[in-house]
Amino acid sequence: MIDFGFDKLALIGAVALIVIGPERLPKVARTAGHLMGKARRYVAEVKAEVNRSMELEELKKMKGQFEDAARDVEQSVQQEVNSATQAFDQTWQSIGGEGSSYEPLPPSYRHPGKKWRVKRGAVPLWYKKQQGVRRHVQSGAARVARFRPSSRF
Repeated sequence: MIDFGFDKLALIGAVALIVIGPERLPKVARTAGHLMGKARRYVAEVKAEVNRSMELEELKKMKGQFEDAARDVEQSVQQEVNSATQAFDQTWQSIGGEGSSYEPLPPSYRHPGKKWRVKRGAVPLWYKKQQGVRRHVQSGAARVARFRPSSRF
């Protein structure tokens, strides 16, 4: 920034008082202050934008480094899996003879039985009984008869 001492500011103020006049000097000073504030805010915004772009570039570089590291790890894991698969295949062939390959047996079908829906129920019957959950459908008349108070005359 430009460095102004007290003597330079006093000289500028005296010249402004003579040239502009005492009536308009406060208004001009206010306007000049307002413009200086706008200029400072603009410079601050430009600095912030430059800092953000620098941080963004650094983040992009870090992202590239992390992606490279992830690719390296993925490749090394893939190589280890491939070597383990080859070793397993060689062992399997040596056990089972030439040309044998590992084929899993298909699962055999089993009929679920009569009460398969009950067996697959998520909530156990003891819990339903404890909580008072109705398990069977009742008609309205049956429900009224069940909860009708006993008559004693």
